[in-house]
Amino acid sequence: MDSAAPEAVPTPDAPLAPDDPLHAGWQPLPPRARALFVLSVAPSFAVPALAAGFVLGHLADQRVLGAGIGVALGAAFGLWLGLRQFDRLQWQLDESGLAVRRGRLWQRETRVPATRVQHLDLKRGPLQRKRSLATLVVHTAGTRHGAVTVPHLDGRDAEALRERLSRQIDDDGA
Repeated sequence: MDSAAPEAVPTPDAPLAPDDPLHAGWQPLPPRARALFVLSVAPSFAVPALAAGFVLGHLADQRVLGAGIGVALGAAFGLWLGLRQFDRLQWQLDESGLAVRRGRLWQRETRVPATRVQHLDLKRGPLQRKRSLATLVVHTAGTRHGAVTVPHLDGRDAEALRERLSRQIDDDGA
């Protein structure tokens, strides 16, 4: 097989075959999404750590040093946590719908039956477009949360998932 040939995206009306890449069990995010995933997590820890470092630095009369240490520790923790979360996020498509699994210690699995899908969105920011990534947003009906988001999917996988789930919506409505 020629490694330069583009992979075929499955047609939305074809049944899921066992050798279908969308049916291969739990799928991780692509490695090229690692940096974007970590960048989306790390800053959320740097700001509170900055505040804590500033307060501690103020108490020790070393505000700038305390703030710098706080930011460094917060960013380091955010980087570590982002890498861990990246490795623990997986998705799966089967005949009943989409499932997303997150976490290790507190593992959370969200299953979206195809019959509950209302509509689907693909989002692509400039950094995602540069890396051929996309975020799939599945809007659901009658659930506690109104949408399930799968960030930084491979662009072709995201499009194939959207088409497959859209087709299931159309088939259920007919």
